[in-house]
Amino acid sequence: MPPGEARLAYVTGFTGSAGLALIGADQAALFVDSRYTLQAPAQTDTALVTVVQTDRGGLNAQARNIVPAGSTIAYDPWLHTPGEVREMAALLAGHATLVPTANLVDQIWTDRPGAPVSAVEFLGHNRAGRTAADKLIEIQDALKAEGAGATVLTLPESICWLFNIRGRDVPNTPFVLGFAIVPANGMATLYLDPTKITEEIRTALAELAKVASSAELPNDLARLGASGKPVWVDPASAPEAIAVKLKEAGATLIEKRDPVLLPKSRKNEAELAGMREAHKRDGVALAKFLHWFDANAPQGKLTEIGIVSALEAFRREDDSCVDASFDTISGSGPNGAIVHYRVTAKTDRTLSPGEIMLVDSGAQYLSGTTDITRTMASGPATDEQRDRFTRVLKGMIAISTARFPKGTSGAQIDILARQFLWQDGVTYNHGTGHGVGAYLGVHEGPVGISSRYQTPFEVGNVISNEPGYYKEGEYGIRIENLVTVVEAAYPNYLEFETLTLAPIDKRLIAVELLTAQERDWLDKYHQRVWAEIGPLVTGEVREWLKTATAQL
Repeated sequence: MPPGEARLAYVTGFTGSAGLALIGADQAALFVDSRYTLQAPAQTDTALVTVVQTDRGGLNAQARNIVPAGSTIAYDPWLHTPGEVREMAALLAGHATLVPTANLVDQIWTDRPGAPVSAVEFLGHNRAGRTAADKLIEIQDALKAEGAGATVLTLPESICWLFNIRGRDVPNTPFVLGFAIVPANGMATLYLDPTKITEEIRTALAELAKVASSAELPNDLARLGASGKPVWVDPASAPEAIAVKLKEAGATLIEKRDPVLLPKSRKNEAELAGMREAHKRDGVALAKFLHWFDANAPQGKLTEIGIVSALEAFRREDDSCVDASFDTISGSGPNGAIVHYRVTAKTDRTLSPGEIMLVDSGAQYLSGTTDITRTMASGPATDEQRDRFTRVLKGMIAISTARFPKGTSGAQIDILARQFLWQDGVTYNHGTGHGVGAYLGVHEGPVGISSRYQTPFEVGNVISNEPGYYKEGEYGIRIENLVTVVEAAYPNYLEFETLTLAPIDKRLIAVELLTAQERDWLDKYHQRVWAEIGPLVTGEVREWLKTATAQL
């Protein structure tokens, strides 16, 4: 998100990607899910803020202890969805009343950064693979099938994909921030910051959409609501303020998932070609980085921040690398056990020889988006560490080699990754995989691998495959590749093609725990990494890569 939207971090100090603060007159609480049970207390002054773990995010019953009975709770309707507001209202029914208001944090955040202003980039057909006009027809056909007169799009990834545009409004993600109204018939309207609306933009979009200032959206919502036609709104992503404005004007709402999300997740051949190209470029950077790490880690002088800087520098050697795709997770030793750890100058520690190093990172290349995690040895590993690493690897291989009938969802195959850890009475408290965009967001729906992903896989989906294990206070392990869904050899069956091209640290593997099939998969994967990345690197890096990808 843009710096000026990081209100939760401003108020509490917590920088995770999901959380909710409830601030009462005498008490305050930060509600987070299981991914942040270590990070949230570490970043928050727990003498002032109580950290509460919830099952699915949002509030839970402990909210009633934070505010007295009969309280009024203010919320910003532009920051909460209709679904969230309904859930909070139901939870607090008979105890407290929710009241929409102007954002209270903004009133005290006197040095809040301004809204970002960046140039808008248009994707050529060689990168988008489909024209925006073609995409608009598909969405309009979906609206007609549902009897909707229009839809209001609020997710930047949906808007960027639909109109084949990208921007720099958000760190790490090539988003253009704005809104769009797409009618079932006629021309769409795209709402942007007036400072971004140049004649070039108007001309480029002239046959696709009218371009208007974001300030015109409320009046246009009122007109849309008064038209008498049902309006499609996503209750899980649209701001409550938009739903209220439409209903106040008389609209009937069709509450369904954003109609762009599913077609966007089905990458076409041009997008997949770009993703493969991005992973090859990333593979070169990772080979250089992993060689550098092995050469320097035994000296005991590498810091977490230094490791991040080195990895980013290797990626920046490629002129097509635009940015990191998210803030790199660089966790040495015990910090690796914090699932979404973010190193700061305050927490930065030196990697001691023999400790495990976990690095979860990614990049935005002009051709596509990458996300990879590698766990590396900096010295001899313990038997326990090798056991846990191998169980995680077996789970990653199980997903990589899965074949399943069409109609299968991530919720159904999640167990494949966890089974080997479960057999020893341990697990991990995060999803096994999330959707990834094509030069868009590194996290996207509606497909993924965990109990909450019920949407069936389709050809062209790109998903992370990232089981892990975390021992609090000691070390963390995660191995992550990106995969894409492809047709299997059997009719009506699907399987995964691995996109990521980087060695997996064989020094951490307890080879005796691998089956012959698992060893064969790993050897063939490393052969492919050598075949595709080997010719692109030279000298010591090439020699290191040859050893790193040699057969077990």
